[in-house]
Amino acid sequence: MINRNEQNERRGACGMNNCGRRTGGGCKKILDRLRAVDFALTETILYLDAYPTCREAMALYKNLVAERRQLVETYEGQCGPLTMYGNVSGPWDWTDGPMPWEADAN
Repeated sequence: MINRNEQNERRGACGMNNCGRRTGGGCKKILDRLRAVDFALTETILYLDAYPTCREAMALYKNLVAERRQLVETYEGQCGPLTMYGNVSGPWDWTDGPMPWEADAN
C-alpha cells in the first residue's frame, strides 16, 4: 500500500498522476476537452432522436465518438484511469487520487 506522502510525490500540480510531465500540464486540458465533447455528443444524440436521417448530424456524431475515444485513451495513458473501467494496464489505483471531476478542488 502506498502511503500518502509517496502518493503525493508522484502526482503533478493538478493532483493527477503524471500531470504536466508528459502533457505540458495537459490532464486538465484533456479533461476539459472531454467534457466539451461529451456535451456535444449529448446534444447531437438529442438532435438525431428528432432528425434520424440527417447525414450531417450522423457524421458529426461519428466524429465526436472517435474524438471521445481518443481523448479517453490519451487521458488514461497519461493521467490515470478516468473511471473504474479504465484501470486495465496497471495496478488497481483508480481510487488513489481525486476523481476527475475533483481535480480543481485539490
